Amino acid sequence: MKKFIFFVTSFIILQQSLKAQQRVELFPLSAVKLEDQLFSKAQQNNLKYILELSPDRLLAPFLIEAGLQPKGSIYGNWESSGLAGQTAGHYLSSLAMMYAATGQTELKTRLDYMVAELDRCQQKNGNGYVGGVPGGLAMWADVAKGKIEVSNFSLNKKWVPWYNMHKLYAGLIDAWLITNSEKAKQILVKLADWCWKTTSNLSDEQMQEMLKCEQGGMNEVLAEVAAIAGDKKYLKLAERFSHQFILQPLLHNKDELTGLHANTQIPKVIGFLRIGELEHNQAWQNAASFFWETVVTNRSISIGGNSVREHFNKTDDFSQMMCYKEGPETCNSYNMLKLSKYLFQEHPKTKYIDYYEKTTYNHILSSQHPKDGGLVYLTPLRPQHYRTYSQPQTSFWCCVGTGIENHAKYGELIYAHTKDDLYVNLFIQSSLSWKQKNLVLKQETRFPFEETTSLKLSLVSPKIFSINIRKPKWVKNGLMEIRINKKPLHLKPNNEGYYVLKKEWKSGDEITCFMRMETTTEALPDNSSWISFVHGPIVLAAATSTNDLNGLKADEDRKAHIANGPIYPVSDAPVIIADSNNFKPVLENINEKELVFGLSKYIYQQKYKELQLIPFFELHDARYMIYWPVSSLSKVAENQKKWIEQEQRILPLEIATIDFVAPGEQQSEVDHNFDGENTDSGIIKDRRWRASDKWFSYDLNNKTKNAKKLRITFFGADESKKVDIFINDTLLQRVLLPSDKGEKFFDEEYIIPEQLTSASSLKIKFAGNNYAGAKIFYVRLLK
Repeated sequence: MKKFIFFVTSFIILQQSLKAQQRVELFPLSAVKLEDQLFSKAQQNNLKYILELSPDRLLAPFLIEAGLQPKGSIYGNWESSGLAGQTAGHYLSSLAMMYAATGQTELKTRLDYMVAELDRCQQKNGNGYVGGVPGGLAMWADVAKGKIEVSNFSLNKKWVPWYNMHKLYAGLIDAWLITNSEKAKQILVKLADWCWKTTSNLSDEQMQEMLKCEQGGMNEVLAEVAAIAGDKKYLKLAERFSHQFILQPLLHNKDELTGLHANTQIPKVIGFLRIGELEHNQAWQNAASFFWETVVTNRSISIGGNSVREHFNKTDDFSQMMCYKEGPETCNSYNMLKLSKYLFQEHPKTKYIDYYEKTTYNHILSSQHPKDGGLVYLTPLRPQHYRTYSQPQTSFWCCVGTGIENHAKYGELIYAHTKDDLYVNLFIQSSLSWKQKNLVLKQETRFPFEETTSLKLSLVSPKIFSINIRKPKWVKNGLMEIRINKKPLHLKPNNEGYYVLKKEWKSGDEITCFMRMETTTEALPDNSSWISFVHGPIVLAAATSTNDLNGLKADEDRKAHIANGPIYPVSDAPVIIADSNNFKPVLENINEKELVFGLSKYIYQQKYKELQLIPFFELHDARYMIYWPVSSLSKVAENQKKWIEQEQRILPLEIATIDFVAPGEQQSEVDHNFDGENTDSGIIKDRRWRASDKWFSYDLNNKTKNAKKLRITFFGADESKKVDIFINDTLLQRVLLPSDKGEKFFDEEYIIPEQLTSASSLKIKFAGNNYAGAKIFYVRLLK
C-alpha cells in the first residue's frame, strides 16, 4: 500500500490555487456516442420527430419572399402567423447536430438540400439577403432608410424580425462548424454583409431603439461570423447589436431584470460574453458572469428553469410561480445551458456543470414526451397542473425550435479537453474517441439509478496526461471515492472542483467513481414555505391524477402551448408536514434502483398517502406535484385557511376568465394580435403596461359566446387620464380615471351589451384621442 500511495502522490497533481488556464474545448458530437437508456432514447425520439418535418414546407417562406415557386405549403401555427421561417434555422442546427451524433446520411442529405435552396433564394434576391420574414425585403429597405417603428415584439409591424433572422444565422453557423458545409459559410458571410449594409446608416441611437424589439442573439451570431470570416467589421457590428439597456446594469453588477421578458435577455448576454472573449474585454465577460450568477442563484428553481408567464418574477416573491399555469419556459433553459457551456470553457469550474447537469436532467430531458418526442413549451409548477406537448405537423413554437436542438446535443459536454487534459463532467453511459490522443474512453454507468461510474481506457501506447473528474455539488458528505485499477486514492478536489488524476495511462486502466447520493429538500429562492424533493441532482415529483388533461397534445391554436385544462385549487394540494422547509427527509424506499420513494409519513391528507415520488423526467401525461406546501402540524389548519383566502382572491377570477391579455407582455400580446399606433409600454411595480395617445387593440377569444363583462386593471397615479374602450368598433365606455386611488392598482368592470357578444372573437380597442391615454395593465373577458 505504501508503494501505491507513493506512486499516486508522485503522479497526481493537485491544483490548490487559481491559475491562468487554457481555454477548454469541447469534443465534436461525432466523437461521443450515447449508450445510456435515457439520453440515447431521447435522441432517437428527436430523430423521428425531425424526420416527420418537411424541408420544403419549412423552406416555403424563403422561396415566397424571393419570388420563387414554393415546393410545399407553409406550415401553420407560428409559421403562418407572422414568424414564417423561424423554424428552418433551428432545423438546420438540429440536422447538423443529429448528423454528427448519429451519422445518419438522410440528415446530411436534408441539410445540403436546404442549404442549396437557401442559396437559390439568396441569389434571386441579389443583395445578400435571404429570409422568411413576410414582406421582409420592403421592411428591411425601410429600416435601411432609418424608418423604425418599434415595440417589445414588433419592428415596423413585423413580429420580431431580427429574432427570426437570428435563427437562420445560427443554423448556417452550425451547418458550417459541424458539417463543414462550404455553401452554408458562403451564404452566412453574404447575409452578414447584407446586415452590415442595412444598418450602416443607422445612428447608435437608432440601433438601440431598434433593439427594444426582441432580436434573439444577433450580437452573438455576428461575433461568430467575425471569428469564422476573420474580419473585425462583423465584431463591430455585433457590438452595435448589443442592447445597452441590459448591458449597462450588468457591467455595474446590478440585477434589474424583474419584469423583463426572460428569454429576450439571455441570448443578448451570451452575445456579451462572446464579444468579450473575442475582444479580450473582461468587463463584458464579467457582466455575463454576473448575469449567470444572479439568474442561477436568485431566479432559478430546482429543475433549473426560470420565469413566470415568460417574465422574470421578483427574487423575493415566487408566489406567482406557484399560482400561474405558465411556468418556466424551455427556451430559457436552452439558452442558460448555452451560457453555462461558454462560461465553463473560459473558466472550467464545476459550478457551471452542476447547473448544466440539473437543468439537463430535470428540465430539458423532461420536456420531451418519451413515446412520440412531443416538446413542452411551459412547465407549470402550480400544484396538480400538467404540461402540453407539441405535434410535428401542428406546433411551431419557439420551444419546438430549441427543443429539436436540445435533444440532438446531449453529448456536447459529457467530456471536454485542453491540449493535454481530459475533463469528465457528466456521468452518462457513453464512449469517447479522442483521436489526437489515440484514446477511446468508455464510461459505464446506470447513473442516476446507481451511484457508481466506471471509466475504461483504450490506448495505442501509454501516455501521460491528466483526467479531471468533476466532484458534484450534491455528493453526500462532500466527497467522492475514486479508485484506479481497484486501488483507492486519497486526494482532494482542486479549487475548480475537479479531482485531477495525472499519470502515465495505459490501455486497460480503469477508474471507478463512487458518488453517494442523498435525498434533500430544496426551497424556492425566496425561502417561502414550498419545497421540492431532490435525490442527488434529480428532482422527484408525484403524479396525482390523469383527469382533465385538456389539450394534452397541441393543435394549431395560437395558445395551444398552454395547458388550459381546469385549475385545481392550491388549498386542495397535498401538504407536507414538517417544522421547516429545510428538513432532511427520510423517505420510504419502494424501489431505490429505479428511484421510487413513498411519502406517506409526511403527507397530511389521507387521500394522498399513496403518492409516490419518481424522477420528474419520467413523469408524463399526468397532473403532478414538483413543489409542495409545507406546514407544521399545529399550523396546518391556519395555513390552509390562508391558502384558501389567497385562492379566493385569484382562483374565482381565473375560473371566470374566458380570455385575457397582459398588455406589454410579449407573448400575450402576440397571441392576441396586438395592433396600434404611437403606443408605449413599460413596467410599474413589476407589472407591465401599454398606453397610447392614438390607439391600440387586441383580439380576445369568445368561442363559447358567453362573455358578459370586460375587466380592466388601471393604476391610481394615472388620475384624471382618459381612454375610450371599444368592442368590435362600438364604443363600450368612455373612462375618466378617478383621482382618489393613490399609487395603487385597481380594477373596473364593464357590462358588455348582449348584441356585442355574438361574435367568437372580440376586438378590444383603447383610444387615447390625442391625450396621454391611461395605462392599461390587464384586460380580462369574463363569463
